[in-house]
Amino acid sequence: MTAMYMPGATAVGITFNEGVVFASERRIAYGNFVVSKTTKKTFVITPHVGAACAGLVADMQILSLQIAALAKIRRMEIKRDVPPNTIAKMMSNMMYERRFFPLLTQVIVGGLVGKPTIYTLDPLGSVLPDDYAAVGTGAEMALGVLDPQFKKDLTEAQAVDLAVKSVRAASMRDSASGDNIDVLVMNKDGAKETTENITSL
Repeated sequence: MTAMYMPGATAVGITFNEGVVFASERRIAYGNFVVSKTTKKTFVITPHVGAACAGLVADMQILSLQIAALAKIRRMEIKRDVPPNTIAKMMSNMMYERRFFPLLTQVIVGGLVGKPTIYTLDPLGSVLPDDYAAVGTGAEMALGVLDPQFKKDLTEAQAVDLAVKSVRAASMRDSASGDNIDVLVMNKDGAKETTENITSL
């Protein structure tokens, strides 16, 4: 049996006292070839739930569009915001249904409906809840920054700084990661997106 090929990337998700931060670099590399330096790997699913991915971005783009559509339908049915655990379960079901021809993407999904939560999903749809997470080929380096510095009840500014710092550290050592950092903040006011320079200190 041959191993699945997973393109490189680094994405992280961190909970803070009033929401969730996602950060991801912009490079797409296949082997030694850098295909793109401007690819967005953070996604707004609903006004209060977002996601970040590593792996095949095409698969994640399709997954996020389908889940966003299903979430709108679900919101009309229940007449309230769809919580992050429901979005994670929807993604899990869709990924598990395709387990024999899997979507080659690792996903961090989360947001704020009630309390801030994030979940990590592998290509087969396993759902793992956590306070912070990293996926992709640079995950080990990112977690090396996150593990000692994460603490409960971070402020938004602290969480954004830590997320950017962890992706930047991964990009220093992982050749498949690099080229600026997209940051997506989900809080009670909705989604806020910015881009950080990967070389700035």
